[in-house]
Amino acid sequence: MSKYQVGIIGFGWVAEAHLEALKKVDQFKPYAILSGRQLNSMEFKEKYGVDVKIYNDIDKFLTDKNIDVVDICTPSFLHHEQTIAASNAGKHIILEKPIALSFKDSVKMLKTVRKNRTLTSICFEIRFISSAKAIKSIIDQGLIGEIYNGEVDYYHGIGPWYVNQKWESEKKNGGSSLLRAGCHALDMLLYLMDEKVEEVFTYGNTNPNPVYKNYDYDLNTVTLLKFKNGAIGKVSSNTDCMQPYVFNMNIVGSEGSVKNDLFHSKKIKGLNGWAKLDVDLIDSGDVLNHPYVEQFTHFAECLDKGIETTNNFESAFETHKVIFAADKSAELGRPVKLNEF
Repeated sequence: MSKYQVGIIGFGWVAEAHLEALKKVDQFKPYAILSGRQLNSMEFKEKYGVDVKIYNDIDKFLTDKNIDVVDICTPSFLHHEQTIAASNAGKHIILEKPIALSFKDSVKMLKTVRKNRTLTSICFEIRFISSAKAIKSIIDQGLIGEIYNGEVDYYHGIGPWYVNQKWESEKKNGGSSLLRAGCHALDMLLYLMDEKVEEVFTYGNTNPNPVYKNYDYDLNTVTLLKFKNGAIGKVSSNTDCMQPYVFNMNIVGSEGSVKNDLFHSKKIKGLNGWAKLDVDLIDSGDVLNHPYVEQFTHFAECLDKGIETTNNFESAFETHKVIFAADKSAELGRPVKLNEF
């Protein structure tokens, strides 16, 4: 069993969740932290139970030959430059969402990781929760027939009470409702539907509550998707709601449906109503409750074999291409075809 030493870039709320997950995966060893803050390695060990090198200079960090994997947990607007630098330094990459805030930057990143044959794991980690795995398995086995309608919704009030909102309140740093958080829902829909998108149409607005007055972009969007096979979909990305966290999945097929932890199929005799699935739901916006262990375990297995992950950069690029089309649709007030990119 190989041991991969991981260097984390940025150490905040998300990175802390990554660190705790990495400690639970045998193939990974947290090795270094790159931070803009003056962290103390002894205090770090006392708090987190691991010995790490502390860096404040990215060039010195990336030239450390002991680092096999770079885990990027910095603000979104830094992702494209740091991904390109890490890939060019010969490191494999764990990258938090979104991959980038523009289509142009994401194309540069894609070309770089392809050129360098960098293995990647993009943090659409909720693909690895048991409810998502079960729904995907039900679909793949044909138990609900041909999929013709899908809906995945993200409701999470992310306001100025979150530390990262110091920078994410501006569009140049946060991007859009989908980029900042709702990308999880759109990625899940694409993952479950497993079909190329042809066209999108998006409407947007923002909660009129004064607490959101400093945001200069729409925090609530609804995106309609037309798939190439004729199926349709819908994604709500509401990041300014005043309610508990909700992540809703509803996939409808010609022979049945799956809704979160409920399942019905006309292919199963004697099943009259909804059957209850014994699965974990996506019911928390707290990253400490997200299935990073499962995501990182999959990455470690792929590193051992030298193969791509299912949540690799190529897959995330396709999700983000749809997001950029959706944001363009909201801006222009018309449907946008994916072939416009």
